Amino acid sequence: METFEQNLIKKLGKEAFNKIQNTPVGLAGAGGLGSNCALNLVRAGFLRLTIVDFDKVSASNLDRQFYFLDQIGLSKTSALADNLKRINPTLKLNMVEAKITKTNINQLFSNCSIVVECLDQAESKSMLVEELLRLNKFVVAASGLGGVGSSDDLAVHKINSNLVIIGDLNSDIIFKPALSPRVNIVAAKQADAVLDYVIEK
Repeated sequence: METFEQNLIKKLGKEAFNKIQNTPVGLAGAGGLGSNCALNLVRAGFLRLTIVDFDKVSASNLDRQFYFLDQIGLSKTSALADNLKRINPTLKLNMVEAKITKTNINQLFSNCSIVVECLDQAESKSMLVEELLRLNKFVVAASGLGGVGSSDDLAVHKINSNLVIIGDLNSDIIFKPALSPRVNIVAAKQADAVLDYVIEK
């Protein structure tokens, strides 16, 4: 029977597959974006993920996040690790239950040249991106994913060589709630931006 790895090598080629397997990627947040981006990265062959979140799974998360009913009350880092390992049990995960602050970003993502921004609050998102760029990381951020329909507006915006922002750059989840379809589109595009960067570098 063809293995998970053999199938990906057939699709990607050995050289690209090796790059993917050996590249550590950080995810700042394990909510709607982070949990779904992580599952896409794992399915694409990434092994080495550092995922940071301080929250626990709640019933209100289940409409858009990669968690299940029986995981309510568990830490998101613990629950997500279990879910991802059901896809690939050989993952090398660094799951950190912590709140991301300006003072701990460097320590949390010290081994990651690539970090995906998956936070909720605008102030936290801006702070994280600013600090990561100062540390010369490649950053994939998100802005504008709320609402229903108009999914073609969820575009990839290459700001510079170190920053990609995905979304419509406009919709605010305060006024247009984040629902599974558009959240998953942005999360998948974040994972694809990481994949493209790793293969092409």
